[in-house]
Order: sequence, then C-alpha cells, then structure tokens
Amino acid sequence: MSSDELKARALRSLAQRDHSRAELARKLAAHGEADAVEAVLDRMAELGLLSDTRFAESFVRSRAARLGERRLQHELAQRGVDPDTINEALRSELGESEQARARDVWARKFGRAPGDAKEWARQARFLITRGFSADVVKRVLKEPFDESA
Repeated sequence: MSSDELKARALRSLAQRDHSRAELARKLAAHGEADAVEAVLDRMAELGLLSDTRFAESFVRSRAARLGERRLQHELAQRGVDPDTINEALRSELGESEQARARDVWARKFGRAPGDAKEWARQARFLITRGFSADVVKRVLKEPFDESA
C-alpha cells in the first residue's frame, strides 16, 4: 500500500474517533511496511491529528462516570498509552472523588442498601469489576454485615 493510501486510511480512522498511537499503528500495520506506518504516524502527530494525551483525556472524560480509576488505567494501558500520560489524564479529567463516582454508579444500578451478606457481595463484585478499589467499595456499601453475629 502506498504512503498516500496509508495516510488516507489513518485519516479515516481518526475522523471516526481519536486513537492512541499504538492503536492506529496496529490498524495500519496490516496495510503497510513498518517504516511507512511510522512515517504516517509521525506526520499525523506533527499535524496535531494524533495525540495520546488528547486521546487519554477524551477516553477518561467519556468513561469516568461509569468506571473506576483502576479500570480506566488498565484500559488505557491496553490501548498503548504510556503510564505518565495516563496519570496526567486521570489527574486532569477526574473531577469527582472516586468514592462519589462509585456511589453514583452503585445508586444507578442498585439504589438501595443490600439486605443480606449475599446481596452485599454481589454489589461489591459489581463495583470492583467496574474498577473501584476495595476500600472505596467498603465505604460505599458501609460494611453493614458482621459475619460473626
């Protein structure tokens, strides 16, 4: 595939949504040589069309209302964003505290306190799979059950 065709393919992908550099490289790798792909990626970055920082901020902004910090970090890392960029995006885009966001997610899904230990565990698993830490989950659910009782 020629350089112009690679550029056109990259522009089409970027027109649909922001991509991380690693994501776009994976998409273009099947269509051109590694050197040609890197040249296209460099040119897109020079033009300001490709930015891992912008991608990470947009990603966090769009998913922060439903996911915890750990899950956001993991998903960005899977998309090839470096840890410093991830931390900067999380710092700049997460307006509410982790506990407030967890409480909102919990309230939308459940809305009422768990009635027994089994329900508490189900709600806790839900929040943990959304990427909230165990400490935050305990505070949100207020650990109402004492197993020794």
